[in-house]
Amino acid sequence: MSASPATRRVVATFLAAGALIGAAALPAAADDHRRDHRAPHSSIVIGDVQYDSPGRNDRSARALNGEWVEVKNTGRHSVNLRGFTLTDRQGNRYRFNDFRLDGRSSVKVHTGKGRDTRHDVYQDRRDQVWDARDSATLRDNRGNVVDSESWDGRRHHRHG
Repeated sequence: MSASPATRRVVATFLAAGALIGAAALPAAADDHRRDHRAPHSSIVIGDVQYDSPGRNDRSARALNGEWVEVKNTGRHSVNLRGFTLTDRQGNRYRFNDFRLDGRSSVKVHTGKGRDTRHDVYQDRRDQVWDARDSATLRDNRGNVVDSESWDGRRHHRHG
């Protein structure tokens, strides 16, 4: 049984209209897809920074641990920082091992040596890292910048 020419025209018009609507919707769907792949706003941020430790810069453990960068979790849920990195302008890097940061808490990343706790971790360095004109960049375990802050000896400048 064969369809009449009028029926074929109605079906062809219907299919053409469907293709046109689908083509018009494609860019909007593609745009939505790109939006979904943006890095979500992170609850992990750089907090306070103590550069150029107060007192004598004699490379002692006390002087080295007097400089630090605080990493804060502003969210309610804990986050595993495994693979997150904290770097300065010169490329010095600290990589978090298996470290879980509780919600609404912080950890100070000290330059010198010490025993890691829930609130303090240590880079085990022998020289200072954070200068009066420097920056701190925090990246997630995929290398995406989570937060960044720089300072010029007087003021801090947030970039995240």
